[in-house]
Amino acid sequence: MSVRNHTIPETAKFWFSLDNAAKIFPAIITKEVTTVFRLTAVLKQPVNIKALREAMLKAERRFPYYKVQLKKGFFWYYLEHLPRHIPIEADDQPCCRKFSKGELLIRILVKNNNISIEFSHILTDGGGAFEFLKTVLVLYARAYGRAIPEEYDYSNPEEEISEEEYEDAYKRYFKENIPPTLKKTKAFHLPFALKPPPRFERLNVIFSMEQIKKLAGDKEVSITVYLVSVYLFTLQDIYENLGTFRKYKKNKVLRIQVPINLRKIFSSKTMRNFSLFVMPEIDLRLGHYTFDEIVKTVYHQIQLETDEKLINKNLSRNVGSERKIYVRSIPLFIKSLILSAKYNALGPGQYSGVVTNLGKAKLPEITGSLADYFIFTPPPPNEILKINCGIIGYADKLVMSFGNITHSRVFEQKFLKFLRDRGIEVKPEEN
Repeated sequence: MSVRNHTIPETAKFWFSLDNAAKIFPAIITKEVTTVFRLTAVLKQPVNIKALREAMLKAERRFPYYKVQLKKGFFWYYLEHLPRHIPIEADDQPCCRKFSKGELLIRILVKNNNISIEFSHILTDGGGAFEFLKTVLVLYARAYGRAIPEEYDYSNPEEEISEEEYEDAYKRYFKENIPPTLKKTKAFHLPFALKPPPRFERLNVIFSMEQIKKLAGDKEVSITVYLVSVYLFTLQDIYENLGTFRKYKKNKVLRIQVPINLRKIFSSKTMRNFSLFVMPEIDLRLGHYTFDEIVKTVYHQIQLETDEKLINKNLSRNVGSERKIYVRSIPLFIKSLILSAKYNALGPGQYSGVVTNLGKAKLPEITGSLADYFIFTPPPPNEILKINCGIIGYADKLVMSFGNITHSRVFEQKFLKFLRDRGIEVKPEEN
């Protein structure tokens, strides 16, 4: 592969293999399980299409490794350069829809004052996607004639592209001869009936950042720990209100998958996937948990699981398996069947929900004055998980986006009632 600087001609061809996290996705993608996520910048005024197009042309030259399509090889899928402009479309189709064969794995969507970018998870994670969106917004502001401070940290189109930006960082930090992680028990899953396709719906809710921060601060934990604890407390409430027979049939372990951005732990500038997850849990066979007990449990489990040595253990498990000669030599059509079966057996069966917090977004003041808030919509949940949640903060607003493929809204209602009962103002997003 030869992606070296921003002067690559549009006709230049390059390719690269999928990173370690991306390898599972082609095997599990369906029309409903799309593995596509969305980042939305809600502006304070309607989108100027001319300025956005100018910004996009510069941004896509800065991120040539995002202008790729998924291709099938004999042993593995790979990503190949596709010399097309990233499309800017009207946002009038279902959210997080599947990318078709031969398409770029990124699209820009516009509606009123919203700029949304949808990414296939094959391409990157939320950390890489937000860096791209941030660059688009900076260039969008510049197209308006606004000056950007020189010291502001963003992916400037005038800078040379580092090879580190498109590396598979999992391989760089892989260590040999580390013992494997223990297999998790199966977890509790929500008992709600699925909707008929198309299933995916969102509920976006805006909170005061200061109010949520105060609640978390009163417990001496982060916002992530606090909201994951509310998620577990809500799951416990739903479990405890099941009938005796349904309780008997259900697994008793409540476990939440919480992705973590490894760029904050290891030194990496990669714009591809570079995240792992921790899975705090409570075991209802031990009895009822008070909210304070859950907060304490989640806090200590996340502290333990984000230790660099334990992260190395997970990295070694994931990367080590793909490096085995017998795995590498299996033809792709067989490998895809194995990966799909392994995912269905060991993936979502091990956790009850997903909470992804991208943290507090930062923009330079001159650009930030354009934006009101952001929304992060995780990929549509599968039939086992049924519901998931994405979180992102900006300025004085924190937005939670609940994805749901069931007929029920009981989970969201209980979750939001818990926060209302503690003085949090809950405002549905109306865009």
